[in-house]
Amino acid sequence: MSIRQIGEAGVAIAYAEGLAAVSMKRVAESLGFTTMSLYRYVDSKEQLAAVMYDVALGPADLAYGRKGWRARMSLWAKGIAERRLAHPWTLDIAQPAPPLTPNLLAWTEAGLAALERTPLTGQQKLSALLAVDGWAAQHVRQSWQMGFLGELEPDGPQAAYPRHIVTLVDAHRFPHLAAASRDAFGEDSEDFFEQEFAYGLELLLDGIAVRVAGTSTRDP
Repeated sequence: MSIRQIGEAGVAIAYAEGLAAVSMKRVAESLGFTTMSLYRYVDSKEQLAAVMYDVALGPADLAYGRKGWRARMSLWAKGIAERRLAHPWTLDIAQPAPPLTPNLLAWTEAGLAALERTPLTGQQKLSALLAVDGWAAQHVRQSWQMGFLGELEPDGPQAAYPRHIVTLVDAHRFPHLAAASRDAFGEDSEDFFEQEFAYGLELLLDGIAVRVAGTSTRDP
């Protein structure tokens, strides 16, 4: 038995039944081992979850080629988001410590490689990755919890939300919200997840671009 096999077994259970169904006992049984034997490889359920998260995220197989740093960062952010979309239960895993598992380290390395041609310091690059990844994870989480992923049910609360927000918001009490809602939901909008992901990512990359330009100006 290997740690990767243990992680893959946990991922299979989480994929089929959700994270709550994963336990040391269930994983051990799926591998044909006793629960106690599992503790020779992972010390706790928290460590098991960390291994599962690493397996679910997978290797950072990104092809940057000759793309600039913005295009590279877009590939990086979208790549992580796609892995989380495939395994939304990863959003429920608490990470009490900085990531030290192989695939997570590889994704961090890939993110730093995306910014290698910029004049940012190592700390600035790491902070940029943290900002982009934190926002991307939250967007996946919010989209998943609100039911904005996949095909919306015509009579479901998500599909009805634009109509409700436009018709029910009191323009006198919430004038800014009413005006913004009419603008945002007045016509059929694009896919919520893709549209908001692209817009939010551009905002973050614009901010990084300002820092890159400022750093270049300050260089001797």
